[in-house]
Amino acid sequence: MAQILLVLFYLLIPFVILHLCHKFPFVNKLGAVFIAYLVGLIVGNIGILPEWAGGIQDTLTTITVPLAIPLLLFSSNLKQWKSMAGKAMVSLLIGITSVVAIVIAGYFIFMGKGMADLWKVSGMLVGVYTGGTPNLASLKMMLNVDPDVYILTHTYDMIISTVFLAFLMTVGKKFFSLFLPAFKDDNMEEVEYTNGSDPFWGIFKREIFYPLLKAYGLTILIFAIAGGLSLLVPKNSQVVVVILTITTLSIVASTFKKINAIEKTFESGMYLILIFSVVVASMADISRFAGLTPGLFGYITLAVFGSLFLQVVLGKIFKVDADTTIITSTALICSPPFVPVVAAAINNRKVILSGISIGIIGYAVGNYLGFAIAELLKTIQ
Repeated sequence: MAQILLVLFYLLIPFVILHLCHKFPFVNKLGAVFIAYLVGLIVGNIGILPEWAGGIQDTLTTITVPLAIPLLLFSSNLKQWKSMAGKAMVSLLIGITSVVAIVIAGYFIFMGKGMADLWKVSGMLVGVYTGGTPNLASLKMMLNVDPDVYILTHTYDMIISTVFLAFLMTVGKKFFSLFLPAFKDDNMEEVEYTNGSDPFWGIFKREIFYPLLKAYGLTILIFAIAGGLSLLVPKNSQVVVVILTITTLSIVASTFKKINAIEKTFESGMYLILIFSVVVASMADISRFAGLTPGLFGYITLAVFGSLFLQVVLGKIFKVDADTTIITSTALICSPPFVPVVAAAINNRKVILSGISIGIIGYAVGNYLGFAIAELLKTIQ
């Protein structure tokens, strides 16, 4: 009975968190993922979890991310990527190149500064700053990252990203306009984006929930196929095979209109990420944080602001305008949901569509790129 109650707690607490975010604006500003981590850290460090909780925690962390990935990627569309405006595509390539270059440079700067398995942190940073939290969670599994390191990395990421976002929304446009050309209207589509609405609202309506059941079924099928393929490789490579197979099959599935058009798949995937966040945070030991912090904050700060600096330099060379540079950096560093917020702050809604497209591409490539960079750095450490 106690085991069932613990499982129900982990499965339902994100619902409570989302309700609080919906009801209280100040809670919503903190963000559901941050609240999930906070709840998990409290529950895991006040001594109420039984010794047998580890088995349930391991099971939930093992299944939530692989099930979340297809749902997060079904709403992307590989065919639409080719229609992105030329400058936006150039800006995307510059942004990804900047992140990878600075993370690799930072690895050599901070190597030997007291951080164990720095190559794993580097892989996670590439994943989260080309994609987002789902990629960070995926790479945590693929690279077998310690829960304490994972929580600290993401906590610092949220702190630094908040400062980064505030900079872009206040003085960013004026500052970058000193170096980069002004935005030119190339007949880019202007979209209305209901940023103030609750994206989870209406998910249980019949016309939305019934099609979602098909998406859930396909998600389970993809998970099963990936699990079957993983049995063909050595045990230490199974998690990597599962995640990369799921990512690939999900991208392929997203090209089918009937799948791509299903509403609320992304939100369903994010709910699973919230479950993962609560569980993994409850596995972390706060007393161990002190020994993990030296250099990590500096490395993440360098990754965020260093990549932005390099992006501006390369943007100057390739004549990418200030608005596109800002929105690209927002999509990569902070993820697509922040694109409309920043677009409103710089008073240019015409960059929303390209910004969201850039962010979705980042979600798709983040797992591959993060894992590849981590393995590369592992061989030269």
